[in-house]
Amino acid sequence: MLPEHLNPHAIPGDQLTLPYCKELLSHLQGWLQKQFEAQEDVLTLVMARSDFTDQLLTRLWQKFGLDKHPSLALIAVGGYGRHELHPHSDIDILVLSQKNISPQQGETISQFLTLLWDLRLDIGHAVRTLKECIQQGKEDITVATNLLESRLICGSAQTFDALQDAIQPSKFWPSDAFFRAKREEQMLRHQQYQDTAFLLEPDVKSNPGGLRDIQIITWIARRQYGAMSLQEMTSFGFLNKAEYQELQECQNFLWRVRFALHLAIQKNDNRLLFDRQRIVARMLGYPGEGNEPVEQMMKRFFQTVRHITELNEMLLQLFDEAILGNESAKTRLLNENFILRDTHIDVLEPAVFEKTPHTMLDLFYQIAENPEITGIYSSCLRALRNARRSLIIPLQDLPECRERFMAILRHPRGISLPFTLMHEHGILAAYLPQWSQIVGQMQFDMFHAYTVDEHTHRLLKNIYRFQQTERAKLHPLFFETYNRLNKPELLFIAALFHDIAKGRGGDHSDLGAKDARSFCNLHGLDRYEGRLVAWLVKNHLLFSVTAQRRDIYDPDVITEFAHTVRDEEHLGYLYCLTVADICATNDSLWNDWKGTLLKELFFATQRALRQGLENPPDMRLRIRENQRQAMLILKIQGYNEQEVNQLWQQFKADYFMRHGPEQIAWHTRHIQDHIRDGKNTPLVVFGNHKTRGGSEIFLYCHDMPNLFATVAAILDHKNLNIHDAQIMNSKAGYAMDTFVVTEPNGEPVVVDRVPMIVQSLEQALSRPGYPLPPSRPLSRRHRQFQVPTRITYLPVKGEHKHCLIELVALDSPGVLARIGSVFQECELEVHAAKITTIGERVEDFFSLSRHDNLPLADEDKKKLEEKLIEKLNPSDEM
Repeated sequence: MLPEHLNPHAIPGDQLTLPYCKELLSHLQGWLQKQFEAQEDVLTLVMARSDFTDQLLTRLWQKFGLDKHPSLALIAVGGYGRHELHPHSDIDILVLSQKNISPQQGETISQFLTLLWDLRLDIGHAVRTLKECIQQGKEDITVATNLLESRLICGSAQTFDALQDAIQPSKFWPSDAFFRAKREEQMLRHQQYQDTAFLLEPDVKSNPGGLRDIQIITWIARRQYGAMSLQEMTSFGFLNKAEYQELQECQNFLWRVRFALHLAIQKNDNRLLFDRQRIVARMLGYPGEGNEPVEQMMKRFFQTVRHITELNEMLLQLFDEAILGNESAKTRLLNENFILRDTHIDVLEPAVFEKTPHTMLDLFYQIAENPEITGIYSSCLRALRNARRSLIIPLQDLPECRERFMAILRHPRGISLPFTLMHEHGILAAYLPQWSQIVGQMQFDMFHAYTVDEHTHRLLKNIYRFQQTERAKLHPLFFETYNRLNKPELLFIAALFHDIAKGRGGDHSDLGAKDARSFCNLHGLDRYEGRLVAWLVKNHLLFSVTAQRRDIYDPDVITEFAHTVRDEEHLGYLYCLTVADICATNDSLWNDWKGTLLKELFFATQRALRQGLENPPDMRLRIRENQRQAMLILKIQGYNEQEVNQLWQQFKADYFMRHGPEQIAWHTRHIQDHIRDGKNTPLVVFGNHKTRGGSEIFLYCHDMPNLFATVAAILDHKNLNIHDAQIMNSKAGYAMDTFVVTEPNGEPVVVDRVPMIVQSLEQALSRPGYPLPPSRPLSRRHRQFQVPTRITYLPVKGEHKHCLIELVALDSPGVLARIGSVFQECELEVHAAKITTIGERVEDFFSLSRHDNLPLADEDKKKLEEKLIEKLNPSDEM
């Protein structure tokens, strides 16, 4: 296969130098790329690199005279031992000796290995005696697995044969122990990837359903039966011909992806990160504009890993019986079609699924009915796969299937294990045509961690988990609200459809609402139920948008939200859907900050609904009540009522409306103490209490130009996330600003960091024109996203003097400071800010006015928009 000019055996000994070998390796990489682009079979190419490496290492082994030592053997292990070397795969070698290696031999071997490193080969090596090698292998399953795939490159055949004899099952890792260890190893590896094959940035090798899951199967078959390939497994009855071909096609596809990935990034990294997916898709020949090539490739990828996952599960079950002898002795008849084998459900007659398709749904209803069931038995899984592939119409078109599907939805355990298995084994896609369209659907952002179908599956799992009594402390309001819902199945249907129209073009909420209404009509729900489900799908983002990106202290915001929600029943369903949805988006998205915001909006809306939307709250009464309660707190703490009232006369009424009694008392106490101490410096106070899950910073100082931008820049430099800002001025011209911040992980600020943060803020606020710290560079992940800056002016009601804007932009370092500098340049006052980071983008809310406290005129809005776009649109330097 290798052309003559790339054959190391053809190199004269005097030319076997470091520069020449480097040049030869460079030519090899170029040749591999050209062959790959010419659609050469990837198996041929990985073997070609392995053959080349064999020849090169043999020549270098001879160059150092190591072939003159009769006890030494150079052995390929791991993937190299299997003759599989992708362009930048590890080259794992073992230098083996039957007796102790002498100092002279050790020095020569060290020189040999040093040359391999100098050639920039990714060498993984071990130098051991036969005794050491066997001892290491007995202690470490990874070493043992590498030894099972060992192959002699050059050197002593006798030493290599001794190794092969020592690792026979009777002496070294018997099949049963090996099987248990590899199964445990796979389970732990899957847990590192959240037990899902559907991460948006998967690892081609180690992801569940990746190449490692195929290797697990071949390793076990090799240990037990000596099977050297997938094809040989068919002769032992574990795989039929169609399954072998399917597994082989899956492996070939993943090999092509991995091969292209290595060529694209020029290193040994198997992660399909966002910034790599586009070039890999192009190299694999996927056509289209924009994200189309990536979508096609990733759809195929997720289809492939799903097939591997199914076959891996089925084969490990069969190996469990054959190797460990765990044939199910304990059986129980469930009904006329199903039997329980220990904890796995099996079908009595495999053909029943194809004869009567509704029995496929009966299978999952039985899983709901019998909590002792943990999975589907291998023969049943094979029958289910065959029946699923023989379907010519969606299962929902059959009345019997619709009846059973709704029975599963209404079952108390229906959306736990049954729905998970329906998702994993393609039955949801076989039932719902719309679901089949989102299987493996990519989401091109840093906000989501999973494909659309996997995200929805996790949302459903969250609903089931959060309503369990043992989970009540995790989301107490969810638990309480869910258990008051009249028909929880309506929530499940809304969850099923909330993102089902993604990828079709248009508003996925509107399109999904239409699909949901059609589903409800088809499945016999009444008109009210159908309208409620469709409303939930259409408005599934409303709760989180309002809580995180609107001023929920503004009575008009609450009234408008309450008008949309209409009643407490809609409020309860929407709250539960929102909490489960946020928690299913990625594992780090939920925090106390978001939870508290949602609860505040829930209770404020509930109060508005109960007092009647025609009776808006009297703000004057609210202000007086906040003042009364704050004064009680201050009196208990020993503060003089007259002095407090004198200070409060400088505060505007809006201050008392937007802060609770505890906050007002806390601010007042620190201001009074600051004044009594005769200080004329800025007051910077960190709250020792959690505020909505974050840390509260209160600033009191003479107002100064660019104050908001200055504070934002300092906090950004300290790697803190700003979530909320209340920007206020007293009548005497003092800034009274409150910022709620968290650490990057969503937790309150670490106590040890507080003094340094306070000091930095005090220094910056004491000196107008203080040089702000430079912004951090844009991360690699952010660079691949284009988020054009967009400004939306929100409608205001009544005599509202402030202008409300929503700003969307790329989340680049220092973005909030740049926004603040634009406000200053445009001579605008910031009154409130809500800062929301969603993956690679910020979606921020600001309440603004001119310096004269008048609303923004049209020319002000135009100037602001132009300046923000100029400052925030991603530039080439970033």
